[in-house]
Amino acid sequence: MCIDLHTHSVYSDGTATPAELIRMAVSCELKGFSLTDHDTTEGVREAVSLGNKQGLEVISGLEIGALHRGYSLHILGYGFAPDHPELKNRLERLQQGRRERNSKILEKLAAMGIKISETELADLSRCGQAGRPHIARILIDKGYVKTMNEAFTFYLGRNKPAWHSRFAYTAGETIDIIHQAGGIAVLAHPGQLDTGMKLQPQIIKELVQRKLDGLEIFYPSHSRKIKKKLHAVAKQYNLLVTGGSDYHGSNRAGGLAGSSNAICPPDTIMDELRQRLQLRHRPSEPKT
Repeated sequence: MCIDLHTHSVYSDGTATPAELIRMAVSCELKGFSLTDHDTTEGVREAVSLGNKQGLEVISGLEIGALHRGYSLHILGYGFAPDHPELKNRLERLQQGRRERNSKILEKLAAMGIKISETELADLSRCGQAGRPHIARILIDKGYVKTMNEAFTFYLGRNKPAWHSRFAYTAGETIDIIHQAGGIAVLAHPGQLDTGMKLQPQIIKELVQRKLDGLEIFYPSHSRKIKKKLHAVAKQYNLLVTGGSDYHGSNRAGGLAGSSNAICPPDTIMDELRQRLQLRHRPSEPKT
């Protein structure tokens, strides 16, 4: 049986609500699920509650962008307390960084004659964190590009005309943030760092020194060769192995784990994840 520990909803850059995701997960007969929106836990309580009612095990999750030696990494957090005060404070700083970057991107697009207002962006993102995928969708709607890929290739991707960096914690700080809230920290889609797998061994070693707990190995773009090498690294450092579809709805191709032609991370992962969480100390008291 399959699980899916990497999904996104309307609270970040996905197009499905938590309720819709839970219905899909149940339809796919998943045995474990996590909503891992970017820099927010807004939909976590809803997903957990709805999952419990449907007999689906749902674990709290989120995905945080981080920096390490100039590399942009994504760290997944699992099993944390969603309302932990320090976690919420740290996420607010990231959310503010997103808002600041959005304004800079819109300014750059305006300088190129492409007018997108803050109101348009807010209307599209609705309840969630607005970001580059939302701006890309508006570029498509206004006829400047035909696809999301074109929007990032011509305007929004790194070092493209409308690109702008945003605030991010270091990977070590991000791992600490997740641990303080009682969670497990996992490196998301490590195969994307370098498809030749030359960078990963040293980077993962350095992250392990910063208390990284696991690697996301079951991932749509990971080839059999990449998965084999990542499994070897995970075994070397006794890291938890996880997996997920990185489902974004209509914003990105690909279905939920367990659906037709999708990946199928094994449900045995949930047993190991629960064991790791039991060893994790209770959430630390917020600083006063």
